[in-house]
Amino acid sequence: MLLKSKNKAITKYALIKLLTYNESKTIGDYFQVKMMSLTDILVSTHGAQLTNMFLMNKNSSVMEFFPKGWLKLAGVGQYVYHWMASWSGMRHQGAWRDPDGDECPYAEDDRRCMSIYKNGKVGFNETYFSEWARDVLNEVKIRKLEEAASKTIASTSACACG
Repeated sequence: MLLKSKNKAITKYALIKLLTYNESKTIGDYFQVKMMSLTDILVSTHGAQLTNMFLMNKNSSVMEFFPKGWLKLAGVGQYVYHWMASWSGMRHQGAWRDPDGDECPYAEDDRRCMSIYKNGKVGFNETYFSEWARDVLNEVKIRKLEEAASKTIASTSACACG
């Protein structure tokens, strides 16, 4: 299956596309919905943009990034996309919690630090991320191959009882 729009092509089985916030505002709703429905793995920082995961298929995967300080200060809200993925039949493949970031002039567990951490940049450890991404990609590949094999077996073993 191939979708073409403004010189962009999406294939169901080979899509690696980084979509920035500004791009998502300009590509149009149809293209966003179509792209999300074809996404096998969504990699994103924690935030409202993750609500689009409800457009993804069951068995899709989500990898989430958090800024420094989120684990201590964000409360249960930091788990909302993990729950959403689980309830939708997707796999939340874990989270990266950035240990580095802007310093807070208050005690680390002071709620005022949240406003400093919330708008901070999220970095990542290349070694950790490459191993994490490799594991998730391999799991998705195996799952896709198993799904394709089961569809082949199901279509070849149809009963001709008629």
